[in-house]
Amino acid sequence: MPANMISKILEKAVHPLDVIAPHVKSEAARTSVLRNPNMEKLQKGYLFPEISRKHEAHLKKNPDAKVISLGIGDTTEPIPRVIASAMAEYALALSTPEGYQGYGPEQGQMNLRKVIADKVYPNMGIKESEVFISDGAQCDIARLQMLFGPNVTIAVQDPTFPGYVDNGVIVGQTGEADEAGRYAGISYMRCAPENHFFPDLSRVPRTDVIFFCSPNNPTGHAASAAQLRELVDFARRNGSIIVFDAAYAWYVSDDDDGDGSNTNSKKPRSIYEVPGAREVAIEICSFSKFAGFTGVRLGWAVVPGELRYADGSPVARDFDRIVCTCFNGASSVAQAGGLACLATEEGRDAVRRVVGVYKENARVLVDTFASLGKEVYGGADSPYVWVRFPGRRSWDVFAEILDKTHVITVPGSGFGPGGEGFVRVSAFNSRDRVLEAAARLRKYLA
Repeated sequence: MPANMISKILEKAVHPLDVIAPHVKSEAARTSVLRNPNMEKLQKGYLFPEISRKHEAHLKKNPDAKVISLGIGDTTEPIPRVIASAMAEYALALSTPEGYQGYGPEQGQMNLRKVIADKVYPNMGIKESEVFISDGAQCDIARLQMLFGPNVTIAVQDPTFPGYVDNGVIVGQTGEADEAGRYAGISYMRCAPENHFFPDLSRVPRTDVIFFCSPNNPTGHAASAAQLRELVDFARRNGSIIVFDAAYAWYVSDDDDGDGSNTNSKKPRSIYEVPGAREVAIEICSFSKFAGFTGVRLGWAVVPGELRYADGSPVARDFDRIVCTCFNGASSVAQAGGLACLATEEGRDAVRRVVGVYKENARVLVDTFASLGKEVYGGADSPYVWVRFPGRRSWDVFAEILDKTHVITVPGSGFGPGGEGFVRVSAFNSRDRVLEAAARLRKYLA
């Protein structure tokens, strides 16, 4: 067929989009579905992908730069062999008729739920039926926000992990954000050096839900027993629910006196160490930061049977419904690894050694900034170091450190308005890289 005839036929051909959506005339096809208006409220991109984009842009500009990431809290130490071997053996068994298993319980394997109840919460009254295994704490935050729905009011530490706020925005719990980044409908509980990183609860309005992370991300502060008693009493008086994020509990050091005699200075690893917490608190936790499961994905939530809504119905029943509706259960291979972490002393010792590596890295970073006269916090009970740069904007400090030292940090303002003027520095990297980063920072900041 001649070329001119083909072109005439093509000119008269009907475009597929004209058949599917004849009313759409622009080059970019559109549906008739309205965008979720809550998505429009979200500020820019989520913090950590934004950091990754700036990392990539820096490498394009400086292709020979040896960038060291002390930013996103991704673990770098290998998973201990005793734990990896347990997952490998379980995975290999799936290739046999005897060892194959398909779907498991949505709430998790009962043996892992029992080990968590017994080993993580000894003498706290937690039952295995109250433990829900998940694919990580961040996913549990989203499921809990779905559980609570759009009509609750929430309070968050300021600064804090941005997932609590962003998920609240998405489900419709907030209004618009102001110029400082504060969303209408959220109570921001200021946590700063001036108040020892614990909010003045006498100035915090009553909310339905209180998100509280200890040790805190990003400040690294671990709340004392006295502070958590105050928080639990506050929730009980107001009829609120605490969502206690204990993702970094394994980093908490022993009490200051070393003998456990000073119960006020002791830093609990769980909210359930506080009397009365079972009636007002949900706890979420993760294997990511103590076992290196950032890629494996495994966590849990504890929802006690005593926790009730205003109408007397159990919160656990609704959370179970959410889990069974939205989730087919955590990977059985990952759960085998979780069991290996906690079921034996060998596994527990192995993860303690991993935590020890990051805590030593944090000490190096704290010492580095302190030797330069910087105001530095965290690091003792957390893998995060919180450094103040008075009079500076966090993103400017982040950009300058990256440009001058090729070291990635995280701007404090990404964790809320209260983080402005700070940067978070992560201890998650190899010892050699942390020492190299410390040397670069000393040279630049000196």
